[in-house]
Amino acid sequence: MPLRTWIIGRCPARFGRWRRVAGVVLATAIILANLLAFFHARALTTYASGGTHVVRLERMSASQKAAILLTGVQLPRPTNTKTPADFGLSYETLTIVGDDGIDLEAWRIPCRRSRALVLMFHGYGSCKAHLLPEARAWRALGCETLLVDFRGSGGSSGNETTLGVYEADAVVKAMEFVLPLAGDQPVVLYGRSMGGAAVLRAIAIRGLQPAAIVVECPFDRLLTTVENRFSAMDVPAFPMAQLLVFWGGVQHRMDGFAHNPVEYAASIGCPALIMHGAHDLRVSVAEVQSIHERLPGDKRLILFAEAGHESYLAVDAALWNSTISEFLDSFVAIDRPTSNWSAGEMTD
Repeated sequence: MPLRTWIIGRCPARFGRWRRVAGVVLATAIILANLLAFFHARALTTYASGGTHVVRLERMSASQKAAILLTGVQLPRPTNTKTPADFGLSYETLTIVGDDGIDLEAWRIPCRRSRALVLMFHGYGSCKAHLLPEARAWRALGCETLLVDFRGSGGSSGNETTLGVYEADAVVKAMEFVLPLAGDQPVVLYGRSMGGAAVLRAIAIRGLQPAAIVVECPFDRLLTTVENRFSAMDVPAFPMAQLLVFWGGVQHRMDGFAHNPVEYAASIGCPALIMHGAHDLRVSVAEVQSIHERLPGDKRLILFAEAGHESYLAVDAALWNSTISEFLDSFVAIDRPTSNWSAGEMTD
């Protein structure tokens, strides 16, 4: 006689109670996991004015990681604490009016005899001020730049982030805004991390046609980058990563499982430069390589051997500058006497 049949036959009432208790425990665990995921998803996609800076996951102690898992994180609203003037750059502040009630703040940094106009988009939990060193470097290479705050960041309105989904709409609005100002300059889209994902999505989903793109450390799939956060904390990703993506999608009316830059890559028809840090714990080299492999046209992949998920210009300025310069030279004439500024233009 099978053991299970024997146990049920001898103790039917007790077995029934155990089964009910197990069912209650399982249902309770499922409900608690979903509630936890719901509130974590809300916290990770909503900036708080009273939030405090969070230590990078890979640098947290065991107790800090446990606290984050139990209580969640309160992300501070990214603030522009510096301006181009702090880097010796003339600039003007512009407002890009959005159709969805979200207005975007941008800094336009001019460059005489500009070779290209570069639209710059920051990463998750960041703002345009964090791209000022790169903006100065682009300008030194002969390019005008427009640095844009995504929704919820810096001088833009709102307090939410969607890790590149609605941020792609901001890329579209910024390019529509800047095209009349660009004159005959080619427009280059530059994005870091989430900004890179937004650039790829804007081209694939919204049909933008820039002259070229430069993206740094773009994740391949939203689910993957969420899973990587759990790995950085030495915590199993399943099923919480899936629940976070699901509830984040419900809260922001989007399909997070379909937000996959590796799939967007197949639609990129312009020259593309991808840069990545070999020691990045948030986005793996394999993820970036998969994006690079899907790009159909002129493409380049540059790895920064000593870099993590950070500014590559700060880690290796010589490699960053030479890479960008060579990429520009491949599709933009070296000496383009272009000036799209009026008689009242700002001086350098």
